[in-house]
Amino acid sequence: MRKLTVLLAGLGMAAAALPSVAGAAPWTSLSQRQANLTQRIDQGVRSGALTRPEAVRLKSQLRDVVGLEYRYARSGGRIDMRERADLERRYNAISAQVWFEKHDRQPRW
Repeated sequence: MRKLTVLLAGLGMAAAALPSVAGAAPWTSLSQRQANLTQRIDQGVRSGALTRPEAVRLKSQLRDVVGLEYRYARSGGRIDMRERADLERRYNAISAQVWFEKHDRQPRW
């Protein structure tokens, strides 16, 4: 009887944890993040939400992060967790900047 109780308790905990795992954001590779950001910037220029100078600045920042990613990969043969966290933080900052620039209601000429 005790084994059955432990088994049921274990299944209950697993069932409770399942929705939180299912709701987690899927892992995105760094190259996919770069492609997504480039696409968002290009779309912003086409729609008029970004001016050309804003797009040039954002693409320059993105190019700097891509260069850093390349240097990280070359230095140790692969990117370790600390370096990946740094790159993720930088990509997140650029993503937030893209969102801000697209929604700043700045007049476009």
